[in-house]
Amino acid sequence: MTEPLLHPDLQRQYARVLEIDAHLDRLVRRIELLQYINPLNTEKEKHRFFASKYTEEPQFKYPKLKFDPYKLHRLFFAHRLDRIEDETLRELYKEVIYFYANMVQCIETIGSTKRFYYNSLRVYGTPREKDVENARFILHFADEPQTAQMEKRHTPEAARDYFEAFAKDYDFPLQIRFSTHISAEAMVSNSSRTLHIKRNARFSDNQLLTLAHHEIGVHLVTTYNGQAQPLKIFSNGLPKNVETQEGLAVFSEYMGGALTLKRLKELSYRVLASDSLSKGYSFADTFDLIHNQYKLNRDAAFTITLRAHRGGGFTKDRLYLSGLRKIYQRYLKEEPMDPLLTGKVSLDYERQIAYMQRLGLAVEGPHRCLSFREKRNTNPTLDFILNNLK
Repeated sequence: MTEPLLHPDLQRQYARVLEIDAHLDRLVRRIELLQYINPLNTEKEKHRFFASKYTEEPQFKYPKLKFDPYKLHRLFFAHRLDRIEDETLRELYKEVIYFYANMVQCIETIGSTKRFYYNSLRVYGTPREKDVENARFILHFADEPQTAQMEKRHTPEAARDYFEAFAKDYDFPLQIRFSTHISAEAMVSNSSRTLHIKRNARFSDNQLLTLAHHEIGVHLVTTYNGQAQPLKIFSNGLPKNVETQEGLAVFSEYMGGALTLKRLKELSYRVLASDSLSKGYSFADTFDLIHNQYKLNRDAAFTITLRAHRGGGFTKDRLYLSGLRKIYQRYLKEEPMDPLLTGKVSLDYERQIAYMQRLGLAVEGPHRCLSFREKRNTNPTLDFILNNLK
């Protein structure tokens, strides 16, 4: 992919910004958290946990680090930000460096329970009481009847064919790999611009549509839009980008007619699982809450619990529902979504993004989320729920 070019005058004027940005990019490429957070022995520990009648805490193993965390920290804080004359840009890069440094601490402490949990809190926060109330509100609705659309009958190979056909409407290449070490059925790796499909998963019609809108329609769109920016921080991610990016991705499911009450309930269980961490619940306690109290089947309950407890306590999953609420509110106000698709960006930095676009240091992303053009949701229950989230 060709590097986006800046006008020579801008290159000279912002030479120090570009130099720091390029150096940060070389450092950050090695620290994608999702490469390290997913256990290597999930199936074995799941079997052991079920055999123990849900009492023995799983003992998860994680990939080894491929970088020196201390050295990386030192290199992050060696940047001479005082050389950036523009105060807005200087402040932005300071916040970016703190964000990346926190991410390194997260990765460094994976598996060392409390230390990882507190580092995770710094990056992803913990559910607010409103989030928990929203989750419980959603879980009060009666389950929808199962339809043929929900039957898991497609192989990973069929999923690959489906995603390839779906991506033909988008003007970027789609790389697909099969993987055994991911917790989701499919996910995008930002650094390699690849869609990973879980090797032993089965997919329903609805799930394929959901994943296509979520992973290709938003996550790959923002990956490629980030690559098209003159500054690499758009590609590597601005602070607090997860809530906005996941909110956009789930909103894309809604607009594309893929979102279901079952999916909203899944996001609600994730909030309750994250909340249980802050209350000091063990893996078995969280599983008991989701499986025995809320009656979710044991395989789904294990997955929800694993996602929250991996690494020692990972609160990222609490952000999907709050992100959806924020993006839906924006949609109701008829505010544009495109500024949020310029890369891995956050609602919190919209002012800075607009400022950089005025300077010529950022551009509109070349790719759009196609589901945002037309609302295809026909389920009035979902509209009622989204209109009543606090």
